[in-house]
Parts: sequence; structure tokens; C-alpha cells
Amino acid sequence: MKDRVCVVTGGNAGIGRAMVQALAQQQAQVVLISRDKVRGETAVQEIRHSLPQAQIELVVGDVGSVASTHQLAQTLLDRCPQIHVLINNAGIWPTKKRLNVDGLEEGFMVNHLAPFMLNQLLQERLKASAPARIVNVSAGLYVNGRVDLQKTPYGHDFHPIRTYASTKLCNVLCLPLEAARLADSGVTINAVHPGVINTKLGTMRGPLGWLMKLVKRSWATPEQGAIAPVWLATAPELVNTNGRYFNEKEEIPIGEIASNAELAAQLWQLSTQLGKL
Repeated sequence: MKDRVCVVTGGNAGIGRAMVQALAQQQAQVVLISRDKVRGETAVQEIRHSLPQAQIELVVGDVGSVASTHQLAQTLLDRCPQIHVLINNAGIWPTKKRLNVDGLEEGFMVNHLAPFMLNQLLQERLKASAPARIVNVSAGLYVNGRVDLQKTPYGHDFHPIRTYASTKLCNVLCLPLEAARLADSGVTINAVHPGVINTKLGTMRGPLGWLMKLVKRSWATPEQGAIAPVWLATAPELVNTNGRYFNEKEEIPIGEIASNAELAAQLWQLSTQLGKL
């Protein structure tokens, strides 16, 4: 991985930060994406403290709206002559319905539409840097999702638990279509459930929040959660692996709920329109 350029969204905390450190340890040039400049700078400084030779560049960018995601993509194109790895890690678990400036439910925007957009907007740069890889950080809970294209993007069917699963399902629905479009291009795309990890994702207040905090103590660390995504991004034996879904390091079939080709095609078309691609 020496001198290979790896972009990690949501790289300032949790699994994302652990990925940045792991990739830097392999001598990659890592681009850490953070929507908060101070938190991003703090993460870079702390990683460099433990890895003085780490090559890390901070890019401040937000995937919370269509315009800001376009801006992030343009910033990456301006600053990165090559991109060898794109890890779509940024994700949220919304416990309350919130709409962004585009009128889209925030979980749908961050968990599905933003990575979908980045994959398309950076595709030519990835192809020019081939061999290159896209890794979508997924969640095994996608099998519990329900996608209604008239409701889900706009939060009309919002649920504090199911919406996270549904937006992750959107991402998996598009995986086979993205892989087919990238076939023989030198760029691959795969998705991975990194395990059940103790991060701030899905943090709630009240009694349920305290209960979740206790339960999370038994979950894996962010460093453990980074292992499988980094493996997908770097392992030589996976250079031609494309369109697959992994539960940590084990390849498993995509669930039946994500195998609806008609729904996937409709979601692709809608995502293209909503993302102004």
C-alpha cells in the first residue's frame, strides 16, 4: 500500500479513525474526511503522535446534503491526482426524523445517497488510478429494512430503529448494479458488515440509551471493526473480487430482501435524479 491514496469518509472517529490509522501503518497516503475541522485536526494529530511517519491529509467535507457531497467530490478531485481506495464509512443512526435542505431524510442521505454519489462522481478518477477499490461499510441489519421509494427517501415511513436498516438496505440494493457497471474497468466495489462495534452510532437519551450503553460494553472495539474493511481495501487476493458482500472476512450471499432487481433499478434511477448526477 505504499503511496497508494486511500480516502476514508467519517475518518475522524470510531471505525473510520481506526481505518485511517491501520492504512497509515501500511504506508498508504490516507485522506481523512471529516465534516468538523477541529475534530478532524485532532484525529490527525493524535494518529501522527503514535505514527510519526503517517501520511494523512485532512479534507473537511460534509455528506449531509446533495450540494455538500458534490462539493466534497470536487475537492477530492482537485486535491487527489490519484485515488486508489474509497471507503464509504460515514454513517448515522437517526433516532428522530430530520430532513436536510434537500427535503431528504438524513439517514437516507448519509447512509445511501452520499456514498452512491461519491461512487459515481469519483469513478473516472478511480478508473484512471486502477487497480482501485470501493468499499461500502454496511450493516447486517439491512436484512430488517423495508424500502418504499415513495416514502423512505423523505422520511414518511421514519422509525427510530428500522430507518437505519432501510437506508443500509438501499445501499446493498445498488451493489450488484454498481459492480456490473465497473466490470473490467480495474475498479471493484464490495460491501462489508464490520461486526457489532461499540461506537457512538445510535446513541439515545433516556432509559433505553442507558441500557444500550451497558450492552455496548460487550461489543467489539473500533480497531476490531476496522479489520475487515481494511482487508477488503488492501488484500492482494481480493484484487478481482467485485460485487460481493462480506460479514467481516466471510463472504456471504446478499440477502433475498436486497435481490429485487426491479426495485434496485428504480432506486438507481431515483438516486441519480436526487443526487443530480
